[in-house]
Amino acid sequence: MSEMFDTIVIGKGMMGASAARHLATGGARVALIGPDEPANWATHDGVFSSHYDNGRITRTIDSDADWARMARRSIERYRALEARSGLAFYTEVGCLIAAREGGPYLAHVDAAARELGVAVDHLDATHLPSRFPYFAFYADEGGIFEAQSAGHINPRALVAAETVCAAKAGASIISREVTQLLETADGVTVTTIDGRVYRAEKVLVATGGFALSETLLGRKPALRVMARTVLFAEVAEHDRDRLVAMPSLIRNGPTDADSFYLLPPIAYPDGKTYIKIGGDPDDCVLHDEAAIRSWFRSGGRPHAAAHLARHLSAILPDFVPASTHFSPCVVTLTETGYPYVGYVESDRVALLTGGNGMAAKSCDEIGRLGASLILDGKVDLEGYSQSFAPVFA
Repeated sequence: MSEMFDTIVIGKGMMGASAARHLATGGARVALIGPDEPANWATHDGVFSSHYDNGRITRTIDSDADWARMARRSIERYRALEARSGLAFYTEVGCLIAAREGGPYLAHVDAAARELGVAVDHLDATHLPSRFPYFAFYADEGGIFEAQSAGHINPRALVAAETVCAAKAGASIISREVTQLLETADGVTVTTIDGRVYRAEKVLVATGGFALSETLLGRKPALRVMARTVLFAEVAEHDRDRLVAMPSLIRNGPTDADSFYLLPPIAYPDGKTYIKIGGDPDDCVLHDEAAIRSWFRSGGRPHAAAHLARHLSAILPDFVPASTHFSPCVVTLTETGYPYVGYVESDRVALLTGGNGMAAKSCDEIGRLGASLILDGKVDLEGYSQSFAPVFA
């Protein structure tokens, strides 16, 4: 007889690990099931996760008030999560958003910051270069800078911290890929790749773009999974002191192709320090699970990496990388532009997905929203204007 849980969370990524922690601390008997990071992406034939990285921007300032609130609530829990887990994942170096001075984008960012009482500095085209001399800005560019409670997180370490805290609260951590989910008369059964079967009253599917899998959900969510390429530029030792105060940067340019994000020098597992830049010049849609797996094995798109290298050279004209390489990632977009948090068909299987390229910093709050659905039967929407209800194809 297989062990019975109150809830099984499928997907040991940023949303899933966070949801499992909140469920376990809420008193539920929880199993968090999902594979570990593969040793070799190119030869791995299983599922992947986009948190296999050491750098993601975190900040409250945002052009959308609900995303700002999700971020704020998550950031407020970072230090307690680090202390409880014993794992550090948050670096407070601030975040700068740069866009056309006097334009609507900065106006929306300012409005969201005001609504949440976030302390920010407003910098015009005159003051931006003196505040951040290593960056080269457009002549008509202004900025909003959040110095405190912003910077970057290590998503690998954040998932590990959430997982450790979930286990400390009593959750079972099962590092295997799920191959089947089946509703029964008295609950749900989950089968893993090694043939083991687990049972629960409810299941929360938090598998990112892999929610498109034909073997998990009875209804296909309306998702667009986009291939993304990120460029890593190695920082030579002589540049590290010069760039030590660099914040995270988001540029909203005149067009999507002129927009990008940039992370300051961050240490990676290979012992080197990299500046990371992302922002593809065009869209590449991954239509099914097989395409997503193939994309992660591909290594990324060279023309997107070349596009990012040009942006890097323009924004940091005095920086010469010691080396560069690029890697694949994905962004899971929803119809609403917000995470999907809701039941699929019955009240036994729920969906938690749709980071929309903005969820890493907010994953603890998104996980809490998923846990509230399971524990209370409805999503805790206090402070939000959105319902987060899933849309199905």
